[in-house]
Amino acid sequence: MTEDRHSRFPDAHSDRDRAGHVPLTPQTQSPAYALAFADDEFLCREELRPVRLQLELLKPELMLDEQGVESTIVMFGGARIPEPKNKDKARTKALADLSHFYDEARSFARLMTEKSMATGGRQNVVVTGGGPGVMEAGNRGAIDAGGRSIGLSIVLPHEQAPNEFVSPELSFNFHYFAIRKMHFLMRAAAITVFPGGFGTLDELFESLTLIQTGRMERVPFILFGKSFWESIINWDVLAEAGTIAETDLELFKFVDTAEEAMEIFENWQPAPPRDSLPGREK
Repeated sequence: MTEDRHSRFPDAHSDRDRAGHVPLTPQTQSPAYALAFADDEFLCREELRPVRLQLELLKPELMLDEQGVESTIVMFGGARIPEPKNKDKARTKALADLSHFYDEARSFARLMTEKSMATGGRQNVVVTGGGPGVMEAGNRGAIDAGGRSIGLSIVLPHEQAPNEFVSPELSFNFHYFAIRKMHFLMRAAAITVFPGGFGTLDELFESLTLIQTGRMERVPFILFGKSFWESIINWDVLAEAGTIAETDLELFKFVDTAEEAMEIFENWQPAPPRDSLPGREK
């Protein structure tokens, strides 16, 4: 007869509940008496940072596994890019001019989610940062297709809640940017980057660096808005200066529409593994 090997011991939930119903005495009310795993003040101590890092990596990983998410389509992009109908409220004309990328992000997410649902909804699940702008458009496109999508929110100084289109069971919140970035890329089957600011640039270059150095397998890497990206980054100068290799410019492709991005994804042929840079551990 098979017996649950954990059944001989009380589970953590039971002991936590029991600990909350003990007589109130100076001893039981002391912080020292609280169960370590149920003690918020203890878990927030500076010395517990390694444990918090581990928990923040583990919780979404377990829940994504439980939800059957096997691969994702990453959508990075600016929080300030408005929906076209609201472009008159944009703080600058340039932002208003970029508003059409909201619709492109929404269309791309819809097309990709339709593709995902045709195979059971386990592969190619859209993941965004859970916020407004391009992120909202990505989650909204998944809803348009009748599917689900992931939101990886982060605690910021100003009040913020996930956009209303993130699937509630796939809505996560992070304290550590580094762990959030890992969850963006751990399941990535493709990376798309829309116009954005510092955060988008950070995500763009960190992802490219991981691929360039061989720390991450190559995947379709698609930049929406060729004129935008070429106006803010002189890619050719980097290659001409020798700070990157000419072949590094082949790691990504420019598109302007959702349909172009889908064509790249559907015709993707994995390239042979690249050697990492000299002195870089593989």
